[in-house]
Amino acid sequence: MKVLVIVPAFNEEEGLVRVAEQFHGINDVDVVIINDCSKDTTSDVGRRLGFNVIDLPCNLGIGGAVQTGYKYAYENGYDIAIQVDGDGQHNPAYIKDLILPIKEGRADLVIGSRYLKKEGFQSTLLRRIGINYFSYLIYLLQKKRITDPTSGFRACNRRVIELFSTRYPNDYPEPESIVYLLRNNYKTEEVPVVMNERFGGESSINSFKSIYYMIKVTLAIVIDNMRKIGLT
Repeated sequence: MKVLVIVPAFNEEEGLVRVAEQFHGINDVDVVIINDCSKDTTSDVGRRLGFNVIDLPCNLGIGGAVQTGYKYAYENGYDIAIQVDGDGQHNPAYIKDLILPIKEGRADLVIGSRYLKKEGFQSTLLRRIGINYFSYLIYLLQKKRITDPTSGFRACNRRVIELFSTRYPNDYPEPESIVYLLRNNYKTEEVPVVMNERFGGESSINSFKSIYYMIKVTLAIVIDNMRKIGLT
C-alpha cells in the first residue's frame, strides 16, 4: 500500500530538523511538507533535508494546508495518508500502530491519542480544557468517545483521502472533521501514542484564539450535526 505522510508547516525551520531525525531510516513511506507561506526558511530547510515540499502562495491556515496534502495524496494514488505536525511532537515510531486498523479494514480514520495511556507530554492546561470540551461535545452528539479529538497525528484510508481532498474544515479542523465522519458512518478508532513537547517555532493558537476557535468550531459542529437529523 502506498503511504504518504503529510506535514503542514508554518515557520517550522527548527521543527523540521527534528522531523527529519525522527524519519531517518523509515523507507516505506513518502513525506510531503506543505509550506503554508512561511516567513522563515521552512521551504529551504525542507528541501535540504530531502523532503518533497509544496509551497503555498499565501497562508491558508492549518485546514487549507492539510487539505492541500490530501489533494496531493488523492491525485498521486496513495492508499493511506498520515498527518504529522511539523514541530516534532509526533513520533513516527507509532505509524505502524496508526495504519494497522486501516490495513485490517477496522477503521477509516485512526487517531493517535495521548490520553488512552496518559504517557508523555499531555499538552498545556488551556489545550487540555479544549480537548475535554470537544471530547464531551462529540460524545453528546454522536455517542462516540474520542479522548483526543484535537490530535493532529492521525491516519486515514483512500475513501477519507478522497473526501478530505474536496471537503475539509479550515480552523481547528480535527474535531469538526471527526463529527462529519461519524455522522456519515465512517469508522473511527483511537490508538495510544506518546507525544513530545514542541521542538521549535510557536503555536498558532493563543489564549484569545483558543476561545474564538472553540466558539466557532462548536457552531460548525452543531450545524453540521443538525443536517443529520434534517433540521437544516
